[in-house]
Amino acid sequence: MEAYVKRDLYLNRLIVRRDNGQIKAVTGPRRSGKSFLLDPIYRDYLISKGVPEDHIIIISFDIEDEDTPKELLDREKLKEYLYSRITSQTENYYVFLDEIQEVDGFERIVNGLNKRQNVDVYVTGSNSKFLSSEINTIFRGRSDEVSILPFTFREFCQNRPESVNELWKEYYTYGGLPALRKMPTAEQKTTYLQRLWKKTYLDDVVERHNVENREALEAIADALCSSIGSLTNTTRITNTLESVRKIKITDDTVAKYIGYLEEAFLFNEARRYNIKGNKYYENIKKYYSIDVGLRNARLNYRQLEQTHLMENIIFNELLYRGYAVDVGVVEHRKMVDGKSEYKQYEVDFIATDGNEKYYIQSAYEIETEEKREQELNSLKRIDDFFQKIVIVKDDIMPYKDNNGILFTGLFQFLSSDKLA
Repeated sequence: MEAYVKRDLYLNRLIVRRDNGQIKAVTGPRRSGKSFLLDPIYRDYLISKGVPEDHIIIISFDIEDEDTPKELLDREKLKEYLYSRITSQTENYYVFLDEIQEVDGFERIVNGLNKRQNVDVYVTGSNSKFLSSEINTIFRGRSDEVSILPFTFREFCQNRPESVNELWKEYYTYGGLPALRKMPTAEQKTTYLQRLWKKTYLDDVVERHNVENREALEAIADALCSSIGSLTNTTRITNTLESVRKIKITDDTVAKYIGYLEEAFLFNEARRYNIKGNKYYENIKKYYSIDVGLRNARLNYRQLEQTHLMENIIFNELLYRGYAVDVGVVEHRKMVDGKSEYKQYEVDFIATDGNEKYYIQSAYEIETEEKREQELNSLKRIDDFFQKIVIVKDDIMPYKDNNGILFTGLFQFLSSDKLA
């Protein structure tokens, strides 16, 4: 049997929540590995800690899973089955309910199970009926969410014999959805990713929100894919749709549709923050794809610029590690020929976790002094003492320059447990 990819960070997030009296809701895009995280990864952990196998109750309601008896989709029969398996009032039981939204009225069953002192409940659900923004309401404030992403580059490289450069090319082209590991050809990977867009992700959004203008929704998805790492706003997208695609739509509808795509875990926004002014620019943001492979497939692999893909992958890596991520700007005024000139310098990412903060630049290459200074312009104008980092594509060992700015290679950053 092929060794499976260990997802230790997510496993540890489940471990620290074990038996905490709350419903563990595992969320994330479809086919990102939610089910696999519970079974076999977390199941194997529980067994290793002495939990009897018959005290771990696993039911999948995925429409593609033929092993689950269809009668369990009936709420009363499901309830009867679950309680028939929980035969002790004192011994602990662990219940995994995968794609639970397929059961009408699942909320009552899950909330009822959670009231029992000896039952620890874990659920996953699809995006169309089980959104992250609604979980706390569904479970009456008794939920604890664990949100997962597709494979990081380090996870993607596990149990793979290829060179790191070969793996990098595959990763930035096709991304990290787990099922791709069993697809040896480019044709298989492309077909899978494009089918997910057409038959799963967008259908989820249309069904969930009764979207009337699917053409506009798909055009907005294309626009976000094309502009990863670029500052944008709803007005710019509205104008692009009208001028290029001949689609007339209001700014409010564009904003609403973007919200739907974010709720479906397809994109994440990064707000623009004025570092010296300590304020957000509310109308200007950047958007990043949850997975670069999905992004590339959506665009038929027309825009494979490594600079933007590297930036997207770094953004996702920071989210994976638990950081809140903004994009930054440093405003600077200087006198030139007796006149005051005003300039803004961009900071790719501000990564924050409690009292930790890092300023990060993604630099595909800094071969010339001019390019080096361009990357450092913003960092050298930030006058606080938080760590400043430049991540370069080159394979280099980390070092600090005379300004205390840390330089590190991309692969060193993606394989390290710490930012600095």
